[in-house]
Amino acid sequence: MPLPIPFPAAPALHFGLEVIGVMVAFSLYTRLKKGIVDPISEEHRTYLLIAATLGAVVGSRLLGSLESPELFFSGGGKYGPIYYFQAKTVVGGLLGGLFTIEATKKWLGIRHRSGDVYAFPLMLAMFIGRIGCFGMGVLEPTYGVVTDSWLGIDLGDGTLRHATALYEMLFLLGWAIVLFILKRQVALRPGRLFMLFLSAYLVYRFSIGFQQPLIPVAGLGAIQWACLLGLGWYVIDERFGGADAGAEEVEGQG
Repeated sequence: MPLPIPFPAAPALHFGLEVIGVMVAFSLYTRLKKGIVDPISEEHRTYLLIAATLGAVVGSRLLGSLESPELFFSGGGKYGPIYYFQAKTVVGGLLGGLFTIEATKKWLGIRHRSGDVYAFPLMLAMFIGRIGCFGMGVLEPTYGVVTDSWLGIDLGDGTLRHATALYEMLFLLGWAIVLFILKRQVALRPGRLFMLFLSAYLVYRFSIGFQQPLIPVAGLGAIQWACLLGLGWYVIDERFGGADAGAEEVEGQG
């Protein structure tokens, strides 16, 4: 029996869950931040949050629109300029935020790692948002290719597909548990928690891209190329970025 996907209220639920995800994630962020002695001032944290938000919005739209090179280079095709504002992707948002934060830190002279406190809030927001994506079925371009395996789910077009939004929810939940346990058992170097979160997510998105419809450029989709770029960034940063740039945060007592 096919699932009722998409259902009439799916678009409203999708938008609502994205808003709820951001609100819940910010609440978790403020709670986690109270448990650390942060070497980065409140003023500089505000600048970094603004930079991350702007970078995420631009990166999400830019990479999302690049998923269809023909539409990107033709002014949005039949959709017109609105195409560039409607297209979006989480990978672009994460990488856009990462790069603008790093640029802002250099501008402000911040040498401390700044990302660890965002790892779990981001995973929570992404998990909640993907619930809405799953409910949208084939109306949201996160669905998978047609399959005859036991994993196939009818997402609204009468065919069995990989439910890649559901796969991502399971990945995020499992990886969050792993990182939570790791953080409690191992004294991770500042910045390592965020690096483990993002690099693992990029590996996942690169891999799952082969189970999603894509317009290949040299054999890979735009998101897959972006994942390789992000992973390359971490390789370079690990080799030349100065791993001993200073402690990002120290766990508070109590």
